Amino acid sequence: MLNIFSQHLGLSNTELETLLSLSLHKFLNVPAVKELLASLDTQLLQETLPTAGRVLAEQLPPFYDWLKNELGLQRVPDSPDHTTKWVISFLNHQESLTRLVELHRPVPRPALERSIPRLIGTFDGVEEDKVRKEWQKAIAALCLVLVVAARNEKPLVQSAA
Repeated sequence: MLNIFSQHLGLSNTELETLLSLSLHKFLNVPAVKELLASLDTQLLQETLPTAGRVLAEQLPPFYDWLKNELGLQRVPDSPDHTTKWVISFLNHQESLTRLVELHRPVPRPALERSIPRLIGTFDGVEEDKVRKEWQKAIAALCLVLVVAARNEKPLVQSAA
């Protein structure tokens, strides 16, 4: 997973390990993280939303099936519209990163981390290099936020009955 983040976000494994050890609040306030998120070419992403929509419509249903059948996740969106609308809302600054974390909190960390390469890979078939790389970078950046949150989530303490 570190290699995927390193490849798409231009961060070293050492930088990633440091970021992954932070609380979500500290992570979101690190200047390098703010810089990374600000470096997303939102204009290109906005312009290529139709391309991303087609890719997601085609690639997400098999991805969702994999999440259900291979990773055993119960709560999986029933259509790619959910993800596409969320990405659009994020790019339009209508959704926040903390809301993204809230929505994915029920996903067990091992399943989340295992799904990242496959999710980023949904854009592998995009022919235009610049568009493919920018969408993969955007998805990787959002996934990094989720992993930081999942790694720092306090495990639920079960009371002895």
